[in-house]
This record gives sequence, C-alpha cells and structure tokens, in this order.
Amino acid sequence: MAQSKNGGRKLGQSNKMTALVVDDNMINRTIHHRLLDNLGIENEVVSNGKEAVDIHYSGKMFDLVLMDMDMPIMNGIEATKKLREMGIRSVIAGVSSRAMEEEIQEFMEAGLDDYQEKPLTMPKLVSIIHKING
Repeated sequence: MAQSKNGGRKLGQSNKMTALVVDDNMINRTIHHRLLDNLGIENEVVSNGKEAVDIHYSGKMFDLVLMDMDMPIMNGIEATKKLREMGIRSVIAGVSSRAMEEEIQEFMEAGLDDYQEKPLTMPKLVSIIHKING
C-alpha cells in the first residue's frame, strides 16, 4: 500500500477529509470554509500563522491546510516553514492575491505543495484536493 502525503493514512469513506483555513480576512475565511463544506470536507478556520502552528501543537492534524501569505503576527511563509519543521506532512496550499513571481517562489520554497491565486474557486480547490488523493 502506497503512503500518501497526508501523514501516511489513506483517505476513504471511514476517514473524512479535514482541512484548516488560515487567513486573516474574514470574507476569505468564510468563502474558503463554505467551499470546503460544499465538498463535505470538515474544516476549521484560524486568522493567522501562529494560530495555525498552535492548533497543530495542540495535537490536531489536517489533511489539507489552505494558507494565506500576508497575515499579522506570523505570515504564511513563516507558518509553513514552522509546520514543516514540526514534521507536519499535510498538503499545504498557499492561497494569496500576490502575483509577484519572487514572492510566490519564496512561499513555495517554504514548503508548499501547491499555490493558487485568490479568489479560490471550486475548480482550484478540486485541483488541490487531487494532490491529496493522488
């Protein structure tokens, strides 16, 4: 049995997919939360990178993390690096309105599995999810 990128467990009917939405903008959090809900993916929302790191320290695990880049307290690049240093193997997808190639590259190098430009749409989200199930 091949190991998947989501910590080694295969996703099946008995294991519902889980996601963490990390974004300081309430509207974006709501949109991402609803998109995930529409796909039947259990999800939680936090408003900055420190909260994302803290929720993982508390023992919670997610199959997918949707990570904004620009946030107060701890940005998405710092949070992604920290999560990878902690050994978190979830699929982390950067979701940002930044279009500068250098910024996107820095975000990817922090440990992202994927990057999507905002606004996040259902086709973009499905594309990210295929990385988990693939």
